[in-house]
Amino acid sequence: MQQTIHIKDKRFRTFIPEADILREVRRVAEEINRDMAGKNPLFLSVLNGSFMFTSDLMKCLDIPCEVSFVKLASYEGTSSTGKVKELVGLNEDISGRTVVIVEDIVDTGLTMKRLIETLEAKSPKEVRIATLLVKPEKLQVKLHIDYAAMEIPNDFIVGYGLDYDGLGRNYRDIYAVTD
Repeated sequence: MQQTIHIKDKRFRTFIPEADILREVRRVAEEINRDMAGKNPLFLSVLNGSFMFTSDLMKCLDIPCEVSFVKLASYEGTSSTGKVKELVGLNEDISGRTVVIVEDIVDTGLTMKRLIETLEAKSPKEVRIATLLVKPEKLQVKLHIDYAAMEIPNDFIVGYGLDYDGLGRNYRDIYAVTD
């Protein structure tokens, strides 16, 4: 495990080691296995950031389920604007199905709220949220997050799928900015 990394103009320190991440992913998977038994849910992984979380989560599930990947396009190009223009990649019919959104991080909650509204227009049985990380201090909307692996402060982080300007997704640990 690297203690510090440099990406572009910023330095980051180890914030959450891989072992801690995987322990919490397993805990979330156990909750989902219990709650989703007999429901054959569709896990909808939001790219790009959630790909590692989705992969590790799926390996821990022992219920019948499907996984699909979607990408959000926003008007301003950032995932925290909440102005979702388009949901790219949802080819499955979700009417009457249980859908579990798999997200890397929920910060303001604006994008998640808009994504839920977009999905609910397609008549699913229910929509649930599973997120690796949540920043409770930054939430601007009321959201019911069904499965959160960890709550974190409002630090800028990279690693385990999260990036800084496209870089840093490949690290196994999560790092917080130091400068």
